[in-house]
Amino acid sequence: MSEPVLTKKDITRAALRWQMMSCSTLNYEILQGGTFAYSIAPALRKIYAKDEEYKAALLSHYRYFNSNPWTVNVILGAVLALEDAQGLQARSAVQDFKTSMMGPLAGIGDTLVFVLFPTIMGSISGYMLLDGNPVMSVVWSALWAVFFLLRTRLVHFGYYKGLQILSAIGTKLNSLTEAASVLGLVVVGGLISGVVKISVPLTFTSGEVVQEIQPLIDSVLPGMLPVIFTFVCYHLLTKKNISMSKLILLVIVFAMAAAYLGILSA
Repeated sequence: MSEPVLTKKDITRAALRWQMMSCSTLNYEILQGGTFAYSIAPALRKIYAKDEEYKAALLSHYRYFNSNPWTVNVILGAVLALEDAQGLQARSAVQDFKTSMMGPLAGIGDTLVFVLFPTIMGSISGYMLLDGNPVMSVVWSALWAVFFLLRTRLVHFGYYKGLQILSAIGTKLNSLTEAASVLGLVVVGGLISGVVKISVPLTFTSGEVVQEIQPLIDSVLPGMLPVIFTFVCYHLLTKKNISMSKLILLVIVFAMAAAYLGILSA
């Protein structure tokens, strides 16, 4: 086992290289493997002074790897810690660690970063913008800048504490992912009735009695039409494999036709 040689500057450099290129070399053979090797290449060069050792270490990372670009930062730091502490002796342990952690951490990253955060923040921002309030959109943009710095810190966290923490919570990662998914669904469900505006402007006339249709629908189940419309869109996306672009065009055409015929209104 050799003495660690990496400094905080080396770890930060690896973090920045990953953030700038995380999905730029994505391919169907090794997916993110090329970027992973690229990100830690300078650090490996510092650890392995001999060319043959450096090539062997670099090639060991230039293989299949795929996880969420955000949560990879923790794996990246932990891998650097193993390489720095044990050298080529850790090659097998490094690959086992990467393989075992990329799936669970991808689940957390995809749920929290790619689904939960954009859905909540985007929906709230859009809803406020509809009322002419741009504050939340500015806050949302500022948060992405904060997260950029946070991602850098996650690599440092992975280097110094990642192995111990991930080993301790490894069995709880799936539970955390499921809990985050449920929270996201609850938030989205609550926003549907407020963001999706659909009503029936028709009336029912019987003698001198004129009854509006929409109040009857609301008395049975408030927000029923927005929920049904959202479910239909979701069904088309997931079950009928309609692309998002086609779905948007379909919604526009449907809205124009329904408004022209006087069947539905916002």
